[in-house]
Amino acid sequence: MPLTFELCPGRMIGGSHPCFIIAEIGQNHQGDIEIAKKMIKMAKDCGADCAKFQKSELECKFNKKALERPYNSKHSWGKTYGEHKRHLEFSHEQYRELQRYATEVGIFLTASGMDEMAVEFLHELNVPFLKVASLDANNFPYLEKAAKKGRPMVVSSGMQSMETMRKVYQTIKQHNQNFTILQCTSAYPLDAEDVNLRVITEYQKEFPDIPIGYSGHETGIYISVAAVAMGAKVVERHVTLDKTWKGNDHSASLEPAELAELVRSIRLVETAMGTGIKQMLPCEIPCHAKLGKSVVAKVKIPKGTVLTLDMLTVKAAEPMGVRAEDLFQLVGKSVKEDIDEDESVVPEVVDSYGKKAKC
Repeated sequence: MPLTFELCPGRMIGGSHPCFIIAEIGQNHQGDIEIAKKMIKMAKDCGADCAKFQKSELECKFNKKALERPYNSKHSWGKTYGEHKRHLEFSHEQYRELQRYATEVGIFLTASGMDEMAVEFLHELNVPFLKVASLDANNFPYLEKAAKKGRPMVVSSGMQSMETMRKVYQTIKQHNQNFTILQCTSAYPLDAEDVNLRVITEYQKEFPDIPIGYSGHETGIYISVAAVAMGAKVVERHVTLDKTWKGNDHSASLEPAELAELVRSIRLVETAMGTGIKQMLPCEIPCHAKLGKSVVAKVKIPKGTVLTLDMLTVKAAEPMGVRAEDLFQLVGKSVKEDIDEDESVVPEVVDSYGKKAKC
């Protein structure tokens, strides 16, 4: 059984615990804190476990030239990339306000720390867990510092190789036992042929003592539901209030109705996974009573006859006779009463049926 741990206060993940569903708001709030609050409430109303943002300290994440470069995209909120990013970045006090609001509506809140200073702030903010974005999965000094904070970690793995992810696992494991790795492909939106859900299975083999999850950027919900059927214990999906809004992520995000359907579908699949024990279930008894087959006499069988296979057949019969799977056990046994042709061969008329031979 994969490792289980408490990702958020009172919320375990892994093993038989329900999949933890993260609604990735990211920067789809358009830089407007009131929209951000609406998205937090939407995530809660749709049944997600956590609303997540992206926190950057821009001068720590980007060098000066990167911030000064012209940004002429239709998605731009400023003339330079720095102006664009500053428009979308909430202040520390705004994050505290969002945290208070999330607590009021009853949903966990965290963020991806997009640089080391952002991780320091999120640790100070006392988020339940730290999210490592794919772009930092191979940033080993960052990973080590984040792991040493002692908070649970969720690590996306877009753009990485299995060799790198082994190093990620080893780096974090030295300092922190409570983390999960998510299969992820960093494309927005993501085409189905590039999803590579089978990596979930490979991660489960490579890292059997941690839960494995999935962070999806595809359109629709079907692939994410399939990930849960394959054993994903955390699912992260970008969310939006309107896919037509300005911003690169909106087209790969789920609107409220889609998020709600994703949550319902995941919970339905979890219920359908069952125990893995194959047996007749109580719900099958009416069908078995009506249509289940049992042993019937192919010919008239007088009392005292030793049964041979050519005397017997299998039919849906009334009353129910000896179970069909026990047909061969009847061969060589004698009957204690006459059995008419096409009559059920019931257990009580067969001598020693069901009794184990003495050694």
